[in-house]
Amino acid sequence: MSKISSNIRFLRQLKGLSQEQLADELQVTRSRIGGYEEARNEPPIDLLIRLSEYFHIAIDALVRGDLKKTNLDGLMKIGKNRILFPILLDPDGNNMVELIPLKASAGYVRGYADPEYIERLPQMRLPFLPTGKHRAFPIKGDSMPPIKEGSFVIGKYLEKFDEVKFGQTYIVVTKEDGLMYKRIMSYNKKEAAFELHSDNTAYQPFKVKAEDILEIWEYTCSINMNQYQNEELNLDSIMNMLRGLKVELAEIKKEKKIN
Repeated sequence: MSKISSNIRFLRQLKGLSQEQLADELQVTRSRIGGYEEARNEPPIDLLIRLSEYFHIAIDALVRGDLKKTNLDGLMKIGKNRILFPILLDPDGNNMVELIPLKASAGYVRGYADPEYIERLPQMRLPFLPTGKHRAFPIKGDSMPPIKEGSFVIGKYLEKFDEVKFGQTYIVVTKEDGLMYKRIMSYNKKEAAFELHSDNTAYQPFKVKAEDILEIWEYTCSINMNQYQNEELNLDSIMNMLRGLKVELAEIKKEKKIN
């Protein structure tokens, strides 16, 4: 929790509060706030929740991100105005589309709310996309033909579950199974669960409880990478494919690494 101390100080100063004033807001002593900001102590979970609700910052971002390097005006909000993850903007204020390489997808569940993880991802600008926040996710397996393994699905972030249109396809991010591209067919109120289907009938439908879902992204378009052999499916070939589609790519610094 090495970053929590600097984040608390940064957010307090951003609000123009003294340590005493923040302590009063959180109903703790000033010395406790001083201890957290000086990294002498770490806040317990109940205080992390209060800090998250007070500053409207997700706990994961509060603990793991460097908020001084994040554009707080470009953070997406859900629920009670709580910030979930950063929206990256280009110098002109346009939303950038982050591309999740296959080798980085396993870490997405851990990093989806971490500004540093998101900043390390390749970024691109797709001017033809509708309004909203979009990301590009890798497809694995053969459960959703005609989209094949190695392709990318670009999805639009949904802020509320009631925005789901049954029968449409979505990238569903869950705590247990990570990234899944499936067709959402129904919602069982009694079980509080969505029923997900594969378009390949060899795969059986299954249910996912709403409480286990971290994010839902509505299908917008796909990028077919089937012109490449499996051994050629690397970040460079993906970037070349996008350039061929006249996609405007953000500069990817060589020192950035995708884990």
